[in-house]
Amino acid sequence: MKLSEFDYNLPKELIAQYPVEKREKCRLMVLDRKAGASSHKTFEDITAHFNSGDLLVLNNTKVIPARLFGKRQTGGKVELFLLESKGQICEALVRPSGRLKEGERITLESGDEAEILGWGAVGRMVKFSRPLNGIMETAGHVPLPPYIDRADEECDRHDYQTVYAEREGATASPTAGLHFTKELLDRVTGKGIRIAYVTLHTNYGTFAPVKTDDVEGHVMHKEYFELPEETKKAVLETKKSGGKVFAVGTTTTRVLEYCARSDEYYGLRMKALCGYTDMFIYPGYKFAVVDRLITNFHLPKSTLMLLVSAFAGKDLIFKAYAEAVKDRYRFFSYGDSMLIV
Repeated sequence: MKLSEFDYNLPKELIAQYPVEKREKCRLMVLDRKAGASSHKTFEDITAHFNSGDLLVLNNTKVIPARLFGKRQTGGKVELFLLESKGQICEALVRPSGRLKEGERITLESGDEAEILGWGAVGRMVKFSRPLNGIMETAGHVPLPPYIDRADEECDRHDYQTVYAEREGATASPTAGLHFTKELLDRVTGKGIRIAYVTLHTNYGTFAPVKTDDVEGHVMHKEYFELPEETKKAVLETKKSGGKVFAVGTTTTRVLEYCARSDEYYGLRMKALCGYTDMFIYPGYKFAVVDRLITNFHLPKSTLMLLVSAFAGKDLIFKAYAEAVKDRYRFFSYGDSMLIV
């Protein structure tokens, strides 16, 4: 399977630079796999697609201010994108990485120092003069993705966070959940739908580019996850009663599928787990848990595009994306939403 098969043309002006004023007022494309058709609604209409006994699963990770800026002794600007959030030594994506020598010290906006060490698995190891939590609190910036072509603003501290964010550790928002408000979630539960949570600290691994044209050769960066016992029970009870499991986002999907085992004779088995996953879902994968997927519109040739193509079928996804471009949907993190049923 070739990565080039998952490319498409997207006009730059369709890449959302800010969210809509009200989260629940973004557009919603409903993609029906069985009928091979789509319909167009507003996200607040999503409650019509739930039935009593269904389960909505959300990723409750919370974005940390993981982008730091500083200067070299020469005066040159340096950007650090943290891949971890604890302690005083962590791995970071550093720009410009090639010019920085081991042992060089950077002065951050907070006045703290960061010493550049050797290479880690993905970026440079960096030693900070005090624990990261304090530095991020005083000098951290919202880690907006590179296709949002502007500096972060105060509004992003709220807008780039889901309303149910709780577990600090993400360096990228699980953006499929940005469209929910507390009021909308109350409407969901009012229909007899249960809500359960997983945690996956979204980071570089989710958005890292696929560097090989052979899809099967790509290796995902590991991300920390948790699937609590109560969520496992909720999933199994929903399946047993004939309800549908709605996963909000590709991160939630990966946690649920990673923790599941499908058995032809004995039905679904699932474990409550925590740890690190590098699960990579692409066409050909057979889903064991997720029945419905709420997601955004994704970058071409990305692991996220491959996952939704696995869930809905490549041809149907590309038909839907062509329709979204024609109808001027807003794409990526601050963009519009899709429900795949």
